[in-house]
Amino acid sequence: MLRSPTYDPDLRRRRLIVLAIVTTLLLISAVTYALLTRGSTNTAQPSTQSISHAPDSEAVPSGTPDDGTLPELLPVTDPEQFAELVAHAIFDWDTSSLAPRAAYLQRIATVADPTGESSPGLISDVDAYLPAEKIWIDLREYETRQWIEIETVEIPAKWDTALDQAGGALAPGTTAYTITGVRHRDGLWDGEPVASQHDVAFTVFMTCGPTYEQCRLLRLSLLDEPLE
Repeated sequence: MLRSPTYDPDLRRRRLIVLAIVTTLLLISAVTYALLTRGSTNTAQPSTQSISHAPDSEAVPSGTPDDGTLPELLPVTDPEQFAELVAHAIFDWDTSSLAPRAAYLQRIATVADPTGESSPGLISDVDAYLPAEKIWIDLREYETRQWIEIETVEIPAKWDTALDQAGGALAPGTTAYTITGVRHRDGLWDGEPVASQHDVAFTVFMTCGPTYEQCRLLRLSLLDEPLE
């Protein structure tokens, strides 16, 4: 076989070694990233991969026995506060606790519209926000937990237009709030802490007073497709 006069077998061997090292590092990075992002409906790349810490409040308050139940959602009459309550109820979870994935769905159902008309759609909305059951079980192995850091809670600019188009079909006190924030996750990989974070945005649709004494949840927008 003819070879170039400049062919250097040692140089070719060094290039292959460097290529193998780079490939290995990329594989390790991909596995670590997959640990904390699989199951998420948000396909955007994480803004950072640095270690972050959860807020002081946890899924199971200090001193409370972990019996697999979740704290009840307190009644709220203020729409903005209710939107924040819903955001934390959906995004704040801990797979290392005994509370199963289904408990988070059931808890949201307790603040749904009591007419039941929107309940099937609402449960489907929340189901899409949570990791799938199989992935939830996998994440438990890595003691993965998640929480949201809320940045803004605002009535969408297009909500007035939506109300006009509804033509009085919506119950009094029906409104919407768009939330932006950062979704954090952390866990363990080979005994070492790893973490990721993503920007998120979504809209919470609800009906409050005068129709109901406390706010009731109607639907959620698709994650990262809020009403603007």
